[in-house]
Amino acid sequence: MKIIAKNSIDAEASFDGLLDCVIVGGGPAGMTAAIYLARFHRKVAVIDDGNSRALWIPRSHNCAGFPEGIGGSELLSRMREQAGCFGAMLIDGRIEQLDGDGGSFVARGAGLTLECRAVILATGTVNRRPNIDPDTHRSALERGQLRYCPICDGFEATDQAIAVLGADQRGVAEALFLRGYSKDITLIAMDEAEIGADDRLRLDHAGIRLEPRFLDRLDFRESKVAVRLRGGGELLFDTVYPALGSDTNDVLANALTLEMGDGCCIAVDKKQRTSRKGVYAAGDIVHALDQISVAMGHAAIAATTLHNDLRARDQ
Repeated sequence: MKIIAKNSIDAEASFDGLLDCVIVGGGPAGMTAAIYLARFHRKVAVIDDGNSRALWIPRSHNCAGFPEGIGGSELLSRMREQAGCFGAMLIDGRIEQLDGDGGSFVARGAGLTLECRAVILATGTVNRRPNIDPDTHRSALERGQLRYCPICDGFEATDQAIAVLGADQRGVAEALFLRGYSKDITLIAMDEAEIGADDRLRLDHAGIRLEPRFLDRLDFRESKVAVRLRGGGELLFDTVYPALGSDTNDVLANALTLEMGDGCCIAVDKKQRTSRKGVYAAGDIVHALDQISVAMGHAAIAATTLHNDLRARDQ
């Protein structure tokens, strides 16, 4: 079997026979793992469907080494180039089926059949969005009027008027976290508020307003976000944080019957091994803090463990 794919911006390369590893997912975790494995002289292919959540990031200031910040798209482009420079195979596509155990796996997708000795799942998660058309959503993200990660960009919202969407425990936690950046926080329910008496006291003590009316729609204007409320009326904010949760891309994990840590994220040991021999996981698909730096750390551990496991197997 010969695999031909890009391994740098302007070049193609091919592998004959069995791959050491297939990495499913081309986000920060997947690309970091590819860099490590390629530098271990492993035959590695990354399958990327182009939907990494990092692509949503207009500019991150949490990536060490980029004091002026870096956009998610540029970061991934640099990582792809770096992985390709060391010989990693970069394949645009989507793995739909993954079978095998131990030292033999077959990954299949449209026009793809890849055989490998080990697998790293770096399939990530998808944020649940408010009902906003894609173009408006992208524009609002770029202008900082719509934000999804207060850990990532709460600093940029310092002293702004902030709306948090989603009045449940998740919304309460996010509003309280953002209170460290601004005194002007309003929590707004999408449909119904599921907030207990203790959480209401915590919100009140922190000076966070709980809007009694439900969200109707969002209007992104030139300098403000208008939160239209059901039954009439609107509130104006500088930025909005949807606290609606996320959905893991766990189809392949479930197909492999991997043990899940919290019902939706993959459970791993301290070396990023999953419950199935030869399968490792890294990034947001693993139950941990959803941050680029954490995903990179997962990937470094997973790649090094995989490499050492293969060495032990070959002795």
